[in-house]
Amino acid sequence: MITSVCRRPDEKRQRVRSGFLVDLRCVFAASAVFALPSLSEAASPNSALDVRGSSSGAVTIAGPARVIDGDTIEVAGQSIRLHGIDAPEPAQICRAGSYGYRYAGRDASSHLRTLTAGRIVRCVSTKRDRYGRRIGACRVGVTDLNGAMVRAGLAYAYRKYATTYVADEAQARSARLGVWSLACERPEDFRRQRADVRQMAPDANCRIKGNISKRGRIYHLPGTRSYRRTRITPRRGERWFCSEAQARGAGWRAAGRR
Repeated sequence: MITSVCRRPDEKRQRVRSGFLVDLRCVFAASAVFALPSLSEAASPNSALDVRGSSSGAVTIAGPARVIDGDTIEVAGQSIRLHGIDAPEPAQICRAGSYGYRYAGRDASSHLRTLTAGRIVRCVSTKRDRYGRRIGACRVGVTDLNGAMVRAGLAYAYRKYATTYVADEAQARSARLGVWSLACERPEDFRRQRADVRQMAPDANCRIKGNISKRGRIYHLPGTRSYRRTRITPRRGERWFCSEAQARGAGWRAAGRR
């Protein structure tokens, strides 16, 4: 039911160019009422996107998205970290086969761009992270963006903060999609080991670890599963390499999948 805010018939009305008598307050009131459904269009009935209002502190942000990385977008000037997921970092390298590798974080960013290109993204956020970013559950139409990234194997369920997408992760892992077809560290482990590398590597451009073990001389690329726990001890003949070609030329071989 629409509560009228129109003037009484005996009140002065505004004349528009068409010649009709129109109470402008009626026009504005009707426009506001009938525009409301568009604010939540394409949202699932049981979606968090349908929860509106300020009593819970939820903020709805909608508009075209600019992808920052595989789990962060910018909408309407707001930086939004996708809730409950963790995508590979842009610089993270994952092993693909014996000698190949992929920058899985770049794949994640590219997929998120594909999902959002030319579309209106709607996010609901109730809090910010320590960097000031909004933490949000985001959708394009009826598609849950957060879940779509995990189901594609291009983001992990971020169990540290939520278990919402654990089942989606298991589905992607079973199908060996995305990162599950590669040898990758989880992004949080990569971030920790990258901090370690900054302290340990003699040259920021020479981050490949040449380890010597009972299995022989093996090198480990940043972002691969054994990289973080591998320590280089120069007195044992272990060393850092600037490229895989340099490592192989010195007699080291690539680490296999762990």
